[in-house]
Amino acid sequence: MALFATMEQLTPKKFRLRSFRLRGERMTKAQSEALLNHWNRFEVPLEGVIDPPSLFYGIKPEKVIFEIGSGMGETTAKIAVANPTNGYVAVEVHKPGIGALIIHAESLGIRNLKIINEDIIDVLHDHIADSSIDGFHIFFPDPWPKRAQHKRRLLQPAFIELLAQKMKSGAEISIATDWLPYAKEIEKNFSSNNSVIGGVIERPSWRPITKFEGKGISKEHVVTDLHYMRR
Repeated sequence: MALFATMEQLTPKKFRLRSFRLRGERMTKAQSEALLNHWNRFEVPLEGVIDPPSLFYGIKPEKVIFEIGSGMGETTAKIAVANPTNGYVAVEVHKPGIGALIIHAESLGIRNLKIINEDIIDVLHDHIADSSIDGFHIFFPDPWPKRAQHKRRLLQPAFIELLAQKMKSGAEISIATDWLPYAKEIEKNFSSNNSVIGGVIERPSWRPITKFEGKGISKEHVVTDLHYMRR
């Protein structure tokens, strides 16, 4: 066996800039225990193409909503418990956040929630059929504020097209950001896609104000909500 791998062997076949920064995976004791004891109840194994409604055993969800980047799970849990007839799939790459979400879900007795620990782009490309999703929630995606980082922002034209491809006709996307330049870019990028209609809206009453958002408001950050529908 060769002692040194070639550069071709070391380079991923599908290299791309990620829209997230992998932070440390250090978890609290409670988060670790939540993952250890309850992960099998919430996990979505990524094997082949997912049939979203079939993920929720014992219930027939009216809609299945994917939340992209559930963070520490506060919003996800509150929305799921307030809407028991819908199914929610949280897609999150950071295990501490997943542990925190499971803690919220268990404390509230939530059973209409599933979790995927993977990059959303890989999930959509490899495991979601076209025209199969009822909606997406994308709350406070990383704004990558420095100019050199803008290319890492999630909501760029190619990703918006991917979302539209996976959505049913009439499916909805709800977005919130506290970075005004990013909000303007998001609006511009969506306006260039003929598959969706919508724009800036007032904060919907169903979207909880989390601790994260509250801190931003206290610093006089302007929170922008946007809503789009698949034609």
